[in-house]
Amino acid sequence: MAFVLRRAVIFIAIVLAGALLAAVVAHSATLERDIVAFSGFAPGTIVVKTGERRLYYVIDAQRALRFPVGVGRGGRTWTGTAHVEGKYVRPAWSPPQEIRRAHPGLPRVIAGGAANNPMGAAALTLRGGEYAIHGTNRPASIGGFVSYGCIRMYNRDIVELFSMVDIGTPVIVER
Repeated sequence: MAFVLRRAVIFIAIVLAGALLAAVVAHSATLERDIVAFSGFAPGTIVVKTGERRLYYVIDAQRALRFPVGVGRGGRTWTGTAHVEGKYVRPAWSPPQEIRRAHPGLPRVIAGGAANNPMGAAALTLRGGEYAIHGTNRPASIGGFVSYGCIRMYNRDIVELFSMVDIGTPVIVER
């Protein structure tokens, strides 16, 4: 009896592991950047659609590079226009007052490249540094409503976007 039960448990574990692997592969396929049909914005514009949790970098009048992103959690999303004001590789991070109130144990500054630095590989700052489009050391957060208003990207994606934009690049954030 114990032998049959053990075989049944092993079989169920294998089936569940296979289903989990299939789900991870399907999910990761939706989180890749790709070129998509996109119009209505000037080439060189960054458009973030928070409801989709996608960032679009407009290539031309008909196409954009689409990237998966993490966006602000409930009550923390914002909409409007901005411009890239700064470009930083492996930036240090100083938690804003709102985050320090919620997490009083955070240090005043977290060194660039540190494992606990949420800015990841690079950052594009917006609105006087209040917000940023940045990498993350928590890739599982991509695709969710996870931040205090910043736009998170996979590190490989922010590095790619960083190389394509300049200071002054327009950024439009929509729902």
